[in-house]
Amino acid sequence: MLALLALFIGTLAGCGTWLMLRPRTFDVILGLTLLSYAVNLFLFAMGRVKVGALPILGGGTAPTLAQVADPLPQALVLTAIVISFAMTALLLALALRAHGEAASDHVDGEEPR
Repeated sequence: MLALLALFIGTLAGCGTWLMLRPRTFDVILGLTLLSYAVNLFLFAMGRVKVGALPILGGGTAPTLAQVADPLPQALVLTAIVISFAMTALLLALALRAHGEAASDHVDGEEPR
């Protein structure tokens, strides 16, 4: 399971980096979004992926890290999701404005020859 998660994070990061190097603005925005997904999954994986762990312990259980899920990575990922959503909305608004003024969606503003 962890190897599959690591492979998925690496694939997302690689595809995001490749898309960020493209000359079109939509590709750059999509690459940033994929890269932020990869970072979110990486942060979530740093909190020890556990299946079936209780988020809150009952009264008769000793509170050790082996028995509960770590809430800090979950809070970090939730915050990162909100920030990346706002960043994507801002970048899309800027890209639409630039496309409206320049009539091109290239990052440098010129069409390739």
